Amino acid sequence: MKRVGIVAQHVAAPQEYDIVIRNGTIFDGLRTPRFLSDIGIKNGKTATIGRISKEAKCKTEIDATGLNVCPGFIDLHTHYDAQLFWDPYLTMSGWHGITSVIVGNCGFGYAPCKPDNRIRAMQTLERNEAIPYEAQAAGMPWDWETYPEMLDSIDRTAKGVNIMSYFGIAPCMTYFMGLENARKRPATADEMDQMKECLREAMEAGACGFSVQKAGKFSAQRDFDGEPMCTDTMSNEDLYAFGSVLSEIGSGFIQVAGPSMKSTENLAKASGRPILYNAVAPATDQHGSPLEQHTILLKWLDRVNKEQGLRIFGQAICQDGDLTFSLDNFNLFDIYPEWKDVTVGSVEQRIAAMTAPKTRQALLDLHDAGRGPLAVMNTSMDGERDLDRHGEMGITGSTSAAKETMADGIKKMKREDPQNNADSLFLVNSPTGKFEKYKGMKLVDIAKAENKNMVDCMLDMSIAEDLKTSWKTGKHDDHLAFRKGINEIVNHPYTCSVGLSDGGAHCKFLTLGEWPTRLLSEVVRNDGMMSLEDAHWKMAKYPAQASGMLDRGSIAVGMPADIICYDLKNLKLLSEEVLYDQPGGEWRRANKADGYRYTIVNGEVTFIGNKCTGATPGRLLRHGRAQDLI
Repeated sequence: MKRVGIVAQHVAAPQEYDIVIRNGTIFDGLRTPRFLSDIGIKNGKTATIGRISKEAKCKTEIDATGLNVCPGFIDLHTHYDAQLFWDPYLTMSGWHGITSVIVGNCGFGYAPCKPDNRIRAMQTLERNEAIPYEAQAAGMPWDWETYPEMLDSIDRTAKGVNIMSYFGIAPCMTYFMGLENARKRPATADEMDQMKECLREAMEAGACGFSVQKAGKFSAQRDFDGEPMCTDTMSNEDLYAFGSVLSEIGSGFIQVAGPSMKSTENLAKASGRPILYNAVAPATDQHGSPLEQHTILLKWLDRVNKEQGLRIFGQAICQDGDLTFSLDNFNLFDIYPEWKDVTVGSVEQRIAAMTAPKTRQALLDLHDAGRGPLAVMNTSMDGERDLDRHGEMGITGSTSAAKETMADGIKKMKREDPQNNADSLFLVNSPTGKFEKYKGMKLVDIAKAENKNMVDCMLDMSIAEDLKTSWKTGKHDDHLAFRKGINEIVNHPYTCSVGLSDGGAHCKFLTLGEWPTRLLSEVVRNDGMMSLEDAHWKMAKYPAQASGMLDRGSIAVGMPADIICYDLKNLKLLSEEVLYDQPGGEWRRANKADGYRYTIVNGEVTFIGNKCTGATPGRLLRHGRAQDLI
């Protein structure tokens, strides 16, 4: 008798995911050519890339048809050190696809800090990064003294964005040397030993490295009393000593602002670690400070990387620094001592300085010499003064947008259309209405109408409105030379990041957190300067790799799922707003965007369009990783 066997069939259970993204055009951040695919996300990570069965179970399904799907953007230069305690999404960054940031830039920060020095620390950040004191005082828990304790506080805080942190050299020097000693002399051997040990403890606790501003006595970002920051004038030997700590440890990353190229090279040699040099831009940095010509910096980056084996990367700025300011709280003229003297202190103190004959005459003399922010001494290659941009400043209301172009030594830039003056006309909407008749006029023309020097005109009008008159500067975005410079910068192999937000800083003047939107919509889509593959690599994996952000920057199986779904065709910047959403009743300028459909952080949706879901899946990235997702 023949036995008939029964073959048991195994039926696989349906796949299960937390999120399935279907039919999106994938840019994985690794410069892999784009491809059409699905993505399955589970337990905070990318679980699969490929076609996913319709029978698969998921909590959330996203139809990405017609959308680009890419890694969340990474911002290596922010100052959200205070804001992170009251804004989990680090807006503006969170509105523009940023899913990971580094705080503690420029050597500034809040740790280590003795309890009786907290007020002074907040005053310092009020001046050098223009973070309102009232917001800091009302919004920060101050439940730390040491740097490791501060990281623990950040870890406990709800986050909608991932955060990595530098160790700031300025608070360290102040803590161990005292402010006046740190300003006036090098560290003693004992002081340096203590500071090096403090840096070691910070690195052990999870710092990504250290940051420092060393811009000399004419620094654009000064302390509360108008003096340079202690790191601005620190000795090179002390700087290299900090670098030696990272050499001993064999890990970490350094961000520098202001030091000479030679000092930066020596720091790279002393530390053996990668350095992010701030900043490479076609004209000025985000504070309006004149930079080395970008062509010089790009050649230098080529040389030190290829010939000397030093890993020095450029932090790129690929847009004009949008700027609107009023003299009641402005601090970005500090590069000029004459202007610093009239913008330190309360409104009453500022007005007194502006009206004093000696300080007023110093400003007039500076302007008559062709220097200072109102002279706008842009020069061409042959050194001729750029009269086209002389005095190109207008007044707006106390809440309008602006473009920063105030600096000496910038290359002359011709307009694409010399007849188009739209970008050099600025609204007049003075808060009291006294100067409504000048609506749409440049400062140079207003001064003529008032029969005054431009300096006198600007100051007199501001004083008449208690310094609340808002002033708006010109822009370079429509210049052929400026656009050419951007093209060269974004495509250079050693610019590891193509934008910075300065997020949390200068929030009444700048809205640079829009940079991802402007890069994708203008540099990539409109101008075709780079491919989307290259753009997403430079917005994600390249900065992650350079900074030691080990588990971010790409869409890959097993990686934490920080993912953006966006509509490139309809991606655009929305109108500027003034938001009264800061602690202590403070306000800020902001720009949101349209075109981002979904923002996903560690496998959870944080934004659907501009609507926040309330999820806070962000992590503190100690040692470059989310420790619970390893």
